[in-house]
Order: sequence, then C-alpha cells, then structure tokens
Amino acid sequence: MKTHPTIYRTLPRHDNGNASAVTIGNFDGVHRGHQAILARVQEQARARGLASTVMTFEPHPRAYFARRGQRPELVPTQISSLRDKLAALAAHKMDQVVLERFDQHLADMSAQDFIRQLLVEGLNTRWLLVGEDFRYGHKRSGDIELLRRAGQEYGFEVETIADIVDEHGHRISSSELRTALAVGNLTRAEHLLGHSYRISGHVVHGQKLGRSIGYPTLNVKVPAQCALRSGVYVVRAHGLGPQAINGVASLGVRPTISQGGCLMLEVHLLDCQIDAYGKLTCVEFLEYLRDEEKFPDLPTMIAAIDNDAQCARDHFALHGL
Repeated sequence: MKTHPTIYRTLPRHDNGNASAVTIGNFDGVHRGHQAILARVQEQARARGLASTVMTFEPHPRAYFARRGQRPELVPTQISSLRDKLAALAAHKMDQVVLERFDQHLADMSAQDFIRQLLVEGLNTRWLLVGEDFRYGHKRSGDIELLRRAGQEYGFEVETIADIVDEHGHRISSSELRTALAVGNLTRAEHLLGHSYRISGHVVHGQKLGRSIGYPTLNVKVPAQCALRSGVYVVRAHGLGPQAINGVASLGVRPTISQGGCLMLEVHLLDCQIDAYGKLTCVEFLEYLRDEEKFPDLPTMIAAIDNDAQCARDHFALHGL
C-alpha cells in the first residue's frame, strides 16, 4: 500500500489518465483548518475514485512578490519546512502533491491559462475544493465564478469552503498561527495545530562550544524565516532513540558567541549523551522560557543555561513526561 504521495514538480504529469480531486493552497503548518480541507478532499476522492491532490506553491506567492518588490519585511515567516509540510500531507493520506514553482511565468499566467494548463491538462481535475475568496492568475484576476464556468466547459465540479473556525468561533488560519508563534504562545499554537508545535531537521556540526562549558548541544538547521519566536524552550527530541528525549533548546543566532550568524536551533539533551550527527530529529516545543540574550561573558551565560536546564527539569517533573 502506498504511504507517501507522488510529488510532481512539473505539470502535466506523466500519468495523466489518472483523474484528480484537487485543493489549492500554501498549507504552511497544516493546521486544523487545513486538516478539515484535506479530510474533505480525501472523502470526495474516495467516493469518486479520484486521486486526492494538493497543489501548493514554492516559494509562497507573497514571499515572491515581496522579494521582487524589494520589501523583505513583507515576506511571511515560515511555520513548517518543506519536509515537514510534505510529511504532514502524507500523514493526511494525500495521493499527489504538486509543488508548483511560483515565478514570473506563473505570476504572469492568465486566469484562463491557469485553469487549462494546471487543472485540466496538468492534473485531469474532476473535483476542486478552494476557499470562498480564492484568487488566481495574473493580478489575481480569476475568481470562483470563472472556475465554475470553466468546470462546466471542462467537466470538473467546484466546491468552496468557508473559513474554518474553532469551538469559540475564532478563525483557524496560518496568519493566526504565525501570530501565536511570533510571541512564543505555544498553547495557542497547539490549539490551532491540534498538536504541539514541532520542527524537524538534520543535526549538523556546530562550533563545539557547548561541550566545553558542560552543555553539549545538537545543532539543527531550521528555515531562515522560521515563524517561532527566538528564545529558550523546554523541548523533547524525537527520532534519536526508542523514546523521545527531554531537553532544553535555544532558537536564535547565538548573539553572545557569534556575529551575524544564521538562525540555528541548539538542543541540549538532559542526562543523555548521544552521537546524533547527520540524523534527522523532530523537536517538539513544550514551554517558552525566556528571550534570547546577549551576555557580557561566558560565566554569565553558563549561569543562565544552568537556570534554563533546571526550569526544563522542573517542567518534566511537574508534567510527568
């Protein structure tokens, strides 16, 4: 049985006889709103004998236009890496994922060509689910009405979905999730995601300073525009052994010891020595402890890390994990 979706980076597909049930979106974070959409796509795909399909864009269209307009501050932060997004789509049993490159060619494509080239010729679409405010094509000129007319012409059905809200009537969206992560509100993020916030990445070689001060760390690469607030967190690391390993982690650019560094997640495992270089780990964030700080010297920094590690031990003692 196939467990991973087939990934297409170009359309049309090589096996285009296979008709599709499609949804289109960025699916950053694959939060509870996205999960409801994926469940509906899967349900309709099964009922109609179609391949459940997500079409998503790389980079995010807003990021593309922000960079093109030289407005880097408008680039949306990234909730999940491409790897984590694909893993989440696989977990929700999508058959196909189209990673459509968002570039000048796609930005200039007319709404009619978007429908014909991507949906009809590209995916042999028979059923389509999009948000009520979905826009596409050059200068966002395409709307739902045009999609419905095209559907009658080409033989696909269009269903729209309203914003997904939680039990309090609050909208569940990627922007809400970005806001929660930006302030380190992990409880709110978990509510929106349906699970605790996680980042996966490969363990890479660092500066080896941690081991010299009694706090060896695993250095994990994260997206440069990571949505989570920089700071120190109580975490668990998955995938390095048979059980999750308790730890404390710092997300940031290491202001005390490096100038102008890239964003890095440094994880110190509590009471555990492990050689993890090259391994893929998934780091689960449980509690926000404090902001990233620039310390005047190493002794001051070590005292702060001592305190962070004790806070993490207290968290696990209290929560019994």
